[in-house]
Order: sequence, then C-alpha cells, then structure tokens
Amino acid sequence: MNNSLQIWFDAARPKTLPLALVSIFTGSALAFSSGHFSLPIAFLALLTATLLQILSNLANDYGDAVKGTDNEKRIGPMRAIQSGAVSLNDMKRAIVINVLMTIASGLMLVLYALDSLQSILAFIGLGVLAMVAAIAYTVGNKPYGYLGLGDLSVFLFFGLLGVSGTYFLHSGSIDWSLFLPSLGCGLMAVAVLNVNNMRDIENDAECGKRTVPVRLGQMKAKKYHFMLLSGAVLAFAAYLIMQEKPLWISLPFLLSLILVTKHGRAVWQTEKPAQIAPMLPVIVKCSLITNLLFVGVVIAQTLTS
Repeated sequence: MNNSLQIWFDAARPKTLPLALVSIFTGSALAFSSGHFSLPIAFLALLTATLLQILSNLANDYGDAVKGTDNEKRIGPMRAIQSGAVSLNDMKRAIVINVLMTIASGLMLVLYALDSLQSILAFIGLGVLAMVAAIAYTVGNKPYGYLGLGDLSVFLFFGLLGVSGTYFLHSGSIDWSLFLPSLGCGLMAVAVLNVNNMRDIENDAECGKRTVPVRLGQMKAKKYHFMLLSGAVLAFAAYLIMQEKPLWISLPFLLSLILVTKHGRAVWQTEKPAQIAPMLPVIVKCSLITNLLFVGVVIAQTLTS
C-alpha cells in the first residue's frame, strides 16, 4: 500500500468530514438541553461518524473509478485512483481496513451507551446498514447513487438517523420534537450533495449516473436547491421558536439566513456547471455554520433556563 500520508489524507477528503459531524453535534446539543449529555458518547459518536464518512469517500473513489465516471471530463479535484497515485487493489485494502476500524469504534460506542440488548442489536443493525449504504452508493452492479437515490440516503443518515440516533445514545429515548432539527440537518446535507451533483451534471449524464440534477436538469436542480436551503433554515428556526425561551436568545441564528441567501443567489446566477465548482466548499461552510449556530442557540437556551 502506498505509504504517502498526503495521498491518503487527500483520498479521505477531509473537507467533507464536517458533513458527518454536524448531525452528531446537533443530536448531542439536543441531548444536553434535556439533561442527558455524555462526553464519552459524543466523542465515540464523532469518531464513528468520521470513519463512516471516510469509508463513503474511499468507496466513492473506487466505484467511480471502476465505472469510468472519474475521467478527464469531470469537473473538480482529481481523485486518488484517477490520478494514478493509488491502485484499485490498494483502495480495496484501505476500504477493508476502514470497515474494521468503523466496526471497532461503533461497537465501543453502542456497548458503552446502551444497556438494553434490544437497543444494542438495533444500533448494530443500523451500523451495518450505514456501512453498506456508504459502500453501495457507487460500488456494485446497481449502485443506488447512479439511480438518483443518493439524496434520500444522505437525508436519512445525515439527518433523521444521525440526529435522533445520537440523541438516543445519550438519553435512551426519542422525542417527537427531534423531527425539526433532524429535518434541517438532513436538508442541509442534501444541499451539499446537490451542489456536488450539479457541478458534475454533464459528465454524470454521459456516464449513466442518474443523479437528481441529471434527472431534473440544471434549472430545476437550482429550484430544488432553493427548496432544500429554505426548508432547512425554516425547520431549525421553527424548533427554536417553539421553545419556551426568550426570543432574543435565538437571534444569532439569523446569521445563517444571510449566509444561505448569499449562497442560494450565487447558485441561481450560474449558467454553466463549471461555475458551480467553487460553490462546493461554500455550501459545506454554510451547512457547518448553520448547524453550529443552531447548536449554539440550543446550548444558550439551556444555560439561561
């Protein structure tokens, strides 16, 4: 295996890792607000989520390379296999190692956080499902990412399951009010994927990768993006407003509206997929900052009660 740390660091795509972490931050903050926060659980959840995201990135590199989607026409940074720095066999070994590390971290998390055998088995099942989803996105005969189902998977794992699952690990229970922040977190994660897919819309269409933007077309994909951003901000804001706390505590969250509006306008004004490329790190920052603002307000509401 190639021993260059820089090559493997780049293959892990560190700029995407905040996407895996924000749902853990959000779920942990909500658990803190209910008096059920555990630092070891938060740490193990963050570690497991990071390993799952890296697994997804490595598998994506492998799957797109095998199918020829990562080619000279693709817009965006060159991938590890595409550049020739990593072979297919090296990447397969890296994926296996990552799977083993993810299993170890996930088991430590579940066994530390949960007492009920039923809950332990349920979370082990969810963990296996998450690893399968990370790999099957682009790997296999019928990868679901090529069928336009990536948005649904991201919404579930980075939103509903990420937030509510983290909350359950802390508290041992689920509350109906988790739906709104889970919705907001999931929609922001899908928005990141949508920008990525709008950037690659032309090459993906040629390679048979039927992402949502490929199915919708560039103009409707922009409208879809606007709906994702609006829905996320509204979901977060609705949760904060519903809390029986002074409204002024929630005012810092309005900063997210400025960021999201500026980004949404920039996406709307693009005319070519290549113009979307610089906006990928921007939407990642928007997602991270929006979630962190929400987390900060939730913590502030808790401390002032």
